[in-house]
Amino acid sequence: MGIRIREARVAGVLTRTRGYLEGICSHSLQPYRGCSFGRSLCGVGCYVQHNGLLLRGEAWGSFVDPRVNAAERYRATVSRERRWARRQQGAFGIFLSSATDPFLPQEQVYGVTAALLDAMAEEPPDVLVVQTHSPSVAREQARLLRLARRCALRIHVSIESDRGRLPGLPPAAASVRARLDAARSLRDAGLRTVITVAPLLPIRDPRAFFEQIAAAADAVVIDHFIGGDGSRGGARTLRTALPAAMERVRPGSTSLAYRDEMVRVAESVMPGRVGVSRDGFAGRFLPAASQPEADSSAS
Repeated sequence: MGIRIREARVAGVLTRTRGYLEGICSHSLQPYRGCSFGRSLCGVGCYVQHNGLLLRGEAWGSFVDPRVNAAERYRATVSRERRWARRQQGAFGIFLSSATDPFLPQEQVYGVTAALLDAMAEEPPDVLVVQTHSPSVAREQARLLRLARRCALRIHVSIESDRGRLPGLPPAAASVRARLDAARSLRDAGLRTVITVAPLLPIRDPRAFFEQIAAAADAVVIDHFIGGDGSRGGARTLRTALPAAMERVRPGSTSLAYRDEMVRVAESVMPGRVGVSRDGFAGRFLPAASQPEADSSAS
Protein backbone atom coordinates (compact mmCIF):
# COMPACT_ATOMS: atom_id res chain seq x y z
CA MET A 1 0.00 0.00 0.00
CA GLY A 2 1.23 3.47 -0.86
CA ILE A 3 1.49 6.54 1.32
CA ARG A 4 -1.00 9.35 0.75
CA ILE A 5 0.95 12.63 0.67
CA ARG A 6 -0.70 16.05 0.77
CA GLU A 7 1.08 19.35 1.34
CA ALA A 8 -0.32 21.34 4.25
CA ARG A 9 -0.03 24.92 5.44
CA VAL A 10 -0.41 25.51 9.17
CA ALA A 11 -1.01 28.50 11.41
CA GLY A 12 1.64 27.47 13.92
CA VAL A 13 4.16 24.71 14.64
CA LEU A 14 5.22 25.36 18.24
CA THR A 15 2.93 23.39 20.56
CA ARG A 16 3.14 23.92 24.32
CA THR A 17 3.78 20.55 25.88
CA ARG A 18 1.72 18.62 28.39
CA GLY A 19 1.62 15.07 29.70
CA TYR A 20 4.79 13.04 29.23
CA LEU A 21 6.78 15.86 27.63
CA GLU A 22 6.17 18.30 30.48
CA GLY A 23 9.47 18.78 32.29
CA ILE A 24 11.39 17.67 29.20
CA CYS A 25 10.79 20.61 26.86
CA SER A 26 8.41 23.55 26.85
CA HIS A 27 7.33 22.88 23.25
CA SER A 28 7.04 20.13 20.69
CA LEU A 29 7.33 20.70 16.96
CA GLN A 30 6.05 18.41 14.20
CA PRO A 31 7.39 19.06 10.67
CA TYR A 32 4.92 16.54 9.25
CA ARG A 33 1.47 15.26 10.17
CA GLY A 34 1.55 11.49 10.01
CA CYS A 35 4.56 9.22 9.75
CA SER A 36 5.57 6.87 6.95
CA PHE A 37 7.37 4.73 9.56
CA GLY A 38 3.96 3.92 11.03
CA ARG A 39 3.87 0.53 9.31
CA SER A 40 7.30 -0.50 10.58
CA LEU A 41 8.20 -1.97 13.97
CA CYS A 42 8.26 1.38 15.76
CA GLY A 43 4.75 2.09 14.52
CA VAL A 44 3.18 -1.03 16.03
CA GLY A 45 3.10 0.39 19.54
CA CYS A 46 3.30 4.09 18.65
CA TYR A 47 0.97 6.05 20.92
CA VAL A 48 0.07 8.50 18.15
CA GLN A 49 -2.10 5.85 16.45
CA HIS A 50 -4.63 6.37 19.26
CA ASN A 51 -4.97 10.11 18.60
CA GLY A 52 -8.19 10.49 16.60
CA LEU A 53 -7.72 14.24 16.15
CA LEU A 54 -4.41 13.62 14.41
CA LEU A 55 -5.52 10.59 12.40
CA ARG A 56 -8.75 12.21 11.10
CA GLY A 57 -10.07 8.80 10.10
CA GLU A 58 -6.94 7.64 8.29
CA ALA A 59 -4.87 4.60 9.27
CA TRP A 60 -1.60 5.25 11.05
CA GLY A 61 1.28 4.91 8.61
CA SER A 62 -0.90 5.53 5.56
CA PHE A 63 -0.43 9.30 5.21
CA VAL A 64 2.12 12.10 5.48
CA ASP A 65 1.30 15.80 5.29
CA PRO A 66 4.46 17.91 4.86
CA ARG A 67 3.90 21.21 6.66
CA VAL A 68 5.50 23.20 3.90
CA ASN A 69 5.29 26.58 5.68
CA ALA A 70 6.61 25.27 9.01
CA ALA A 71 9.81 27.34 8.97
CA GLU A 72 7.86 30.48 8.07
CA ARG A 73 5.44 29.93 10.96
CA TYR A 74 8.30 29.18 13.35
CA ARG A 75 9.86 32.55 12.57
CA ALA A 76 6.50 34.29 12.98
CA THR A 77 5.76 32.85 16.44
CA VAL A 78 9.12 32.07 18.05
CA SER A 79 9.52 35.38 19.92
CA ARG A 80 6.14 35.06 21.62
CA GLU A 81 6.64 31.40 22.53
CA ARG A 82 10.17 32.02 23.80
CA ARG A 83 8.90 34.73 26.15
CA TRP A 84 6.11 32.45 27.41
CA ALA A 85 8.47 29.51 27.96
CA ARG A 86 11.08 31.48 29.85
CA ARG A 87 8.45 33.13 32.00
CA GLN A 88 6.54 29.93 32.77
CA GLN A 89 9.24 27.26 32.71
CA GLY A 90 12.58 29.04 32.84
CA ALA A 91 13.77 27.87 29.44
CA PHE A 92 12.56 27.60 25.88
CA GLY A 93 13.04 23.98 24.84
CA ILE A 94 11.84 22.20 21.70
CA PHE A 95 11.28 18.47 21.23
CA LEU A 96 11.61 17.69 17.50
CA SER A 97 9.47 15.66 17.38
CA SER A 98 6.97 13.59 19.31
CA ALA A 99 4.23 12.62 16.82
CA THR A 100 6.22 12.01 13.65
CA ASP A 101 9.84 11.47 12.67
CA PRO A 102 11.64 14.60 11.46
CA PHE A 103 13.73 12.54 9.01
CA LEU A 104 11.15 10.57 7.08
CA PRO A 105 12.04 9.51 3.52
CA GLN A 106 9.76 12.34 2.34
CA GLU A 107 12.18 14.84 3.92
CA GLN A 108 14.50 14.32 0.94
CA VAL A 109 11.77 15.78 -1.29
CA TYR A 110 10.18 18.44 0.91
CA GLY A 111 13.05 19.53 3.20
CA VAL A 112 10.68 20.74 5.91
CA THR A 113 12.98 19.72 8.76
CA ALA A 114 16.05 21.18 7.06
CA ALA A 115 14.26 24.51 6.67
CA LEU A 116 13.22 24.42 10.32
CA LEU A 117 16.80 23.74 11.44
CA ASP A 118 17.90 26.79 9.45
CA ALA A 119 15.17 28.89 11.05
CA MET A 120 16.18 27.68 14.51
CA ALA A 121 19.80 28.58 13.86
CA GLU A 122 18.61 32.14 13.22
CA GLU A 123 16.20 32.20 16.20
CA PRO A 124 17.43 29.41 18.48
CA PRO A 125 15.65 27.80 21.39
CA ASP A 126 17.55 27.41 24.65
CA VAL A 127 17.36 23.62 24.33
CA LEU A 128 16.70 21.45 21.28
CA VAL A 129 16.12 17.70 21.44
CA VAL A 130 16.08 16.00 18.04
CA GLN A 131 14.40 12.58 18.27
CA THR A 132 14.55 10.18 15.33
CA HIS A 133 14.51 6.54 14.24
CA SER A 134 16.28 7.41 11.02
CA PRO A 135 20.00 7.28 10.20
CA SER A 136 19.26 10.11 7.74
CA VAL A 137 19.79 12.52 10.63
CA ALA A 138 23.52 12.21 9.94
CA ARG A 139 23.03 13.97 6.60
CA GLU A 140 22.22 17.16 8.51
CA GLN A 141 25.49 17.21 10.44
CA ALA A 142 26.47 20.69 9.20
CA ARG A 143 23.13 22.22 10.21
CA LEU A 144 23.21 20.47 13.57
CA LEU A 145 26.75 21.69 14.28
CA ARG A 146 25.63 25.23 13.51
CA LEU A 147 22.73 24.84 15.93
CA ALA A 148 24.94 23.33 18.63
CA ARG A 149 26.89 26.59 18.71
CA ARG A 150 23.68 28.50 19.50
CA CYS A 151 21.74 26.23 21.88
CA ALA A 152 21.98 23.14 24.08
CA LEU A 153 21.44 20.41 21.49
CA ARG A 154 20.92 16.70 22.06
CA ILE A 155 20.35 14.23 19.25
CA HIS A 156 18.36 11.17 20.28
CA VAL A 157 18.59 8.16 17.97
CA SER A 158 16.01 5.50 18.80
CA ILE A 159 17.20 1.85 18.82
CA GLU A 160 14.72 -0.30 20.71
CA SER A 161 16.70 -3.54 20.72
CA ASP A 162 19.55 -5.41 19.09
CA ARG A 163 16.86 -7.26 17.11
CA GLY A 164 15.72 -5.93 13.74
CA ARG A 165 12.24 -7.35 14.18
CA LEU A 166 9.98 -9.43 16.41
CA PRO A 167 8.10 -12.51 15.12
CA GLY A 168 4.80 -11.60 13.52
CA LEU A 169 5.58 -7.88 13.37
CA PRO A 170 7.02 -5.73 10.56
CA PRO A 171 10.75 -4.98 10.42
CA ALA A 172 12.31 -1.84 11.83
CA ALA A 173 12.38 1.30 9.70
CA ALA A 174 16.19 1.12 9.60
CA SER A 175 18.73 -1.48 10.64
CA VAL A 176 20.34 -1.42 14.06
CA ARG A 177 23.76 -1.09 12.42
CA ALA A 178 22.74 1.91 10.30
CA ARG A 179 21.38 3.74 13.33
CA LEU A 180 24.46 2.96 15.44
CA ASP A 181 26.70 4.18 12.63
CA ALA A 182 24.72 7.42 12.31
CA ALA A 183 24.93 8.05 16.05
CA ARG A 184 28.67 7.39 16.04
CA SER A 185 29.29 9.78 13.15
CA LEU A 186 27.38 12.57 14.91
CA ARG A 187 29.12 11.97 18.22
CA ASP A 188 32.53 11.88 16.54
CA ALA A 189 31.71 15.25 14.97
CA GLY A 190 31.29 16.70 18.47
CA LEU A 191 27.49 16.57 18.75
CA ARG A 192 25.94 15.28 21.96
CA THR A 193 24.30 12.03 20.93
CA VAL A 194 22.04 9.75 22.97
CA ILE A 195 20.64 6.34 22.06
CA THR A 196 17.03 6.01 23.23
CA VAL A 197 16.01 2.41 23.84
CA ALA A 198 12.36 3.34 23.63
CA PRO A 199 10.16 1.50 23.85
CA LEU A 200 12.42 -1.15 25.33
CA LEU A 201 11.97 -4.41 23.41
CA PRO A 202 13.47 -7.84 24.15
CA ILE A 203 17.25 -7.69 23.75
CA ARG A 204 19.11 -10.78 22.58
CA ASP A 205 22.50 -9.96 24.18
CA PRO A 206 22.12 -7.05 26.60
CA ARG A 207 25.77 -6.60 27.54
CA ALA A 208 26.97 -6.65 23.93
CA PHE A 209 24.15 -4.28 22.93
CA PHE A 210 25.05 -1.69 25.56
CA GLU A 211 28.73 -2.04 24.71
CA GLN A 212 27.83 -1.13 21.11
CA ILE A 213 25.85 1.85 22.37
CA ALA A 214 28.72 2.97 24.61
CA ALA A 215 31.00 2.98 21.58
CA ALA A 216 28.56 5.01 19.48
CA ALA A 217 26.93 7.56 21.80
CA ASP A 218 27.46 9.77 24.82
CA ALA A 219 24.59 8.26 26.81
CA VAL A 220 21.59 5.94 26.69
CA VAL A 221 17.96 6.36 27.77
CA ILE A 222 15.85 3.30 28.58
CA ASP A 223 12.08 3.71 28.52
CA HIS A 224 9.44 0.97 28.87
CA PHE A 225 5.96 1.37 27.42
CA ILE A 226 4.62 1.16 30.98
CA GLY A 227 4.92 4.76 32.07
CA GLY A 228 6.31 5.77 28.68
CA ASP A 229 3.34 5.64 26.34
CA GLY A 230 1.39 8.39 28.07
CA SER A 231 -1.33 6.15 29.51
CA ARG A 232 -1.85 4.55 32.90
CA GLY A 233 -0.11 1.21 33.14
CA GLY A 234 0.75 1.25 29.43
CA ALA A 235 -2.91 0.79 28.50
CA ARG A 236 -2.45 2.22 25.00
CA THR A 237 0.31 -0.22 24.11
CA LEU A 238 -1.52 -3.14 25.69
CA ARG A 239 -4.21 -2.66 23.02
CA THR A 240 -1.66 -3.36 20.27
CA ALA A 241 0.11 -6.49 19.04
CA LEU A 242 3.42 -5.43 20.57
CA PRO A 243 3.15 -6.86 24.12
CA ALA A 244 2.19 -10.36 22.97
CA ALA A 245 5.11 -10.39 20.53
CA MET A 246 7.46 -9.24 23.28
CA GLU A 247 6.31 -11.99 25.63
CA ARG A 248 6.78 -14.66 22.96
CA VAL A 249 10.41 -13.62 22.56
CA ARG A 250 11.21 -12.85 26.19
CA PRO A 251 8.66 -13.77 28.90
CA GLY A 252 8.44 -11.00 31.46
CA SER A 253 9.67 -8.28 29.10
CA THR A 254 6.36 -6.40 29.41
CA SER A 255 7.09 -5.64 33.08
CA LEU A 256 9.05 -2.84 34.73
CA ALA A 257 11.20 -5.52 36.35
CA TYR A 258 12.62 -6.25 32.89
CA ARG A 259 13.33 -2.55 32.36
CA ASP A 260 15.16 -2.39 35.67
CA GLU A 261 17.20 -5.46 34.76
CA MET A 262 18.28 -3.80 31.51
CA VAL A 263 19.10 -0.58 33.36
CA ARG A 264 21.43 -2.51 35.66
CA VAL A 265 23.23 -4.05 32.69
CA ALA A 266 23.51 -0.66 31.01
CA GLU A 267 24.88 0.91 34.19
CA SER A 268 27.55 -1.75 34.46
CA VAL A 269 28.71 -0.84 30.95
CA MET A 270 28.03 2.93 30.96
CA PRO A 271 28.19 4.16 34.58
CA GLY A 272 26.84 7.69 34.95
CA ARG A 273 25.58 7.69 31.35
CA VAL A 274 22.21 5.95 31.77
CA GLY A 275 18.87 7.74 31.89
CA VAL A 276 15.53 6.18 32.73
CA SER A 277 12.19 7.17 31.26
CA ARG A 278 11.21 10.84 31.47
CA ASP A 279 14.32 11.85 33.42
CA GLY A 280 16.50 10.42 30.69
CA PHE A 281 14.65 12.23 27.92
CA ALA A 282 15.12 15.42 29.94
CA GLY A 283 18.88 14.84 30.04
CA ARG A 284 19.06 13.66 33.64
CA PHE A 285 21.19 10.55 34.11
CA LEU A 286 21.62 8.17 37.00
CA PRO A 287 24.77 8.54 39.10
CA ALA A 288 27.07 5.55 38.96
CA ALA A 289 26.00 2.55 41.08
CA SER A 290 22.44 3.84 41.64
CA GLN A 291 19.30 1.78 41.18
CA PRO A 292 16.16 3.03 39.38
CA GLU A 293 12.91 3.40 41.25
CA ALA A 294 9.75 1.97 39.67
CA ASP A 295 7.88 4.59 37.65
CA SER A 296 4.44 5.72 38.51
CA SER A 297 2.50 5.43 35.27
CA ALA A 298 2.11 8.59 33.23
CA SER A 299 -1.38 9.99 33.20
